[in-house]
Amino acid sequence: MKKVWMGAITALMVASISVSAKEFPEREMLGVVMWGAGGATDTVARAINPAAEEALGKPIVVLNKSGGAGAISTAYVNAAPADGYTFLYGAENPQLHPVMGVADLDYSKFTPINILGRGVAVVVVPADSKYQTMAELMADIAANPGAVLMGSTGPGGLPSTIGALIANSAPFEVTAIPFDGEGPGLTAMLGGEVDFMPTGISAAAEQVKAGNMRALAVVNTEPVDTLPEAPAITDAIPEMANFLPWGPFYGVFVREDTSDDVVETLTAAFTTAAKNETFTTLMANRGNIVMNMSGDEAKDFLVKWQQVTAWALQDTGAAKVSPADLGIPRP
Repeated sequence: MKKVWMGAITALMVASISVSAKEFPEREMLGVVMWGAGGATDTVARAINPAAEEALGKPIVVLNKSGGAGAISTAYVNAAPADGYTFLYGAENPQLHPVMGVADLDYSKFTPINILGRGVAVVVVPADSKYQTMAELMADIAANPGAVLMGSTGPGGLPSTIGALIANSAPFEVTAIPFDGEGPGLTAMLGGEVDFMPTGISAAAEQVKAGNMRALAVVNTEPVDTLPEAPAITDAIPEMANFLPWGPFYGVFVREDTSDDVVETLTAAFTTAAKNETFTTLMANRGNIVMNMSGDEAKDFLVKWQQVTAWALQDTGAAKVSPADLGIPRP
């Protein structure tokens, strides 16, 4: 009788788990944004959220939980139950937390539901610059090591990271002049204080379209819609393809021990949501590329992005912990 009773309980538990997974979600969910309201990550999250709600059939409450360069929100989601009801609207930052000494937790402890999209960098010069192409700039840098001035935001910033990627692909000995942000750096470049500057495409697009700057190349393997006349950087530096695609990215993440059924449901919903016209239009307007990437493809992207960026930070002296000590191989 005891065996029959225990068998009945086991069968009931299995059935209950199966029904619960099948019916996910049964209630509202919590999407935790790792940066504050109004920022790039928040904007992307709130743009995708309505379409994800429609696909899932349940409301998603958006919670901004900033702090620690994303470490607080990442730890918060990692401490929540692995049931899919709490997920992270995250950016690239956790992939650099170990190498920057911020925290040990990175996306290796999460399952990527969807890498929604990424930003694109661009190399710009003033409109009256003598450099007409990226190849001309690279030739002058090679011929005059240290003489060409590059606008920067300091070690670890986007310009210095792009500079490190280029330096790992071709001769690139420049003098970096740091400024307090991309905006001040671009203003200084227009004033003749530096010769060129790698920057986010959203920071430079309007100035390029207005004729104040010229885009020598986008840091991508092909041109992008935001600045269609700017060639891919791989046209001038083919070896850069080894490090691309690269750029700040945005995605949806759950704890790695979340059940496969829940992951599949969330993945299907966000794959659909990422095709929503409102979302794709916003991404295009901000100079972002929609990736809509999940599964092994998303995991491979995260691994490569971490390798490329961690070693770029190491090469520029910005890393607090060597990637080698963390078991991150050089790409």
